[in-house]
Amino acid sequence: MKKTFAALMLGSAMGLAGMSAQAADYVIDKEGQHAFINFKISHLGMSWLYGRFNDFEGTFSWDAEQPAESQVQVTINTASVDSNHAERDRHLRSADFLNVSRHPQATFKSTGVEMTGDDSAKVNGELTLNGVTRPVVLDARFMGEGEDPWGGYRAGFEAYTTLKLKDFDIAMDLGPTSQEVELLLTIEGIRQ
Repeated sequence: MKKTFAALMLGSAMGLAGMSAQAADYVIDKEGQHAFINFKISHLGMSWLYGRFNDFEGTFSWDAEQPAESQVQVTINTASVDSNHAERDRHLRSADFLNVSRHPQATFKSTGVEMTGDDSAKVNGELTLNGVTRPVVLDARFMGEGEDPWGGYRAGFEAYTTLKLKDFDIAMDLGPTSQEVELLLTIEGIRQ
């Protein structure tokens, strides 16, 4: 389940069974908080540190007939990092980690989608984090789609990836077990 980031938003990824045959555009449901960007990293090899980004936005589009044409874009406000500990969050925002004063946003833009199963795909893209842009791959999976109780139409996905901190010039060394961060993304989009 580890690949490389960003999934972020992956929804675009899937041209899945049972979905309409024409391209559709979706906005990630930020207002209803039906989307999450979570992370975990080993803390000194003794426990897991969990956190999330509370403020992000994005869009995705996909075509069940041509999933390779799907696209996704996400922008994360890095100052919204939340590990449920104010002092640690200040440190995560510092130049030791996310350097939010110089790089207040991280972005992901897909460059291609490769279907790996009926409801799974690899979403290739470029992640810019801490001023560094790198190619990353998300392992994405379709969760479901359909009409919602408010007259809209939604599609949902999840994705996993792993990032090496040093690949994004995050030099803080927390020991050999803490060189990578795992990301879990769950995304629900509203069709436009």
